[in-house]
Amino acid sequence: MLKIHREICGYCGACVSVCPEGALELIDAYLTVDLKCKDCSICTRACPLGALEVVDEGQV
Repeated sequence: MLKIHREICGYCGACVSVCPEGALELIDAYLTVDLKCKDCSICTRACPLGALEVVDEGQV
């Protein structure tokens, strides 16, 4: 499961542009992730601020 650290996120959209599933969306400076997310972690590597993390569901 993808965890968004909103206190770190700069809402730049870098993660949105690399998501192969189209699971991330940036609307009005608010990042969302939907059920299409496959936890591939491509977005976590693309984030320049380290605001995304793939975690076990119990850690969210």
